[in-house]
Amino acid sequence: MAASTKLSVRDVVTVRLPAASAYLSVLRTATAGLAARLDFTLDEIEDLRIAVDEACAMLLAQAVPGTDLTCEFELTGDAMRISVSVLTMDGAEPSRDTFAWTVLSSLAGEVDARVGADDRVTVTLQKRRGGAGAP
Repeated sequence: MAASTKLSVRDVVTVRLPAASAYLSVLRTATAGLAARLDFTLDEIEDLRIAVDEACAMLLAQAVPGTDLTCEFELTGDAMRISVSVLTMDGAEPSRDTFAWTVLSSLAGEVDARVGADDRVTVTLQKRRGGAGAP
């Protein structure tokens, strides 16, 4: 391989579990472990744990029974992007003018939501270490 050709390796962890609140402790634990790997502070780790829990709660309320919730963690040098998605009954994007969305935004820094063609709703959070990029 030539020196000028570098392969880019994505540092991504994907967790798929039943779309039920009983399994959310698995995601909270994974969130904490991955954030610690990036040297997030204890407060930042706790904020991310709560944000993931809140994003999942938004999605589980409209999840198709018996389906899976998928969470993808992408780690970069100083940030973590977390995408949580679930197949929904109505394909409704979470409302951005609710208290829950405000809390989510303050905890995670950057928050977005989108609906896929199959009514799969995804909430994406991005948190930078040290609060960089936070509103």
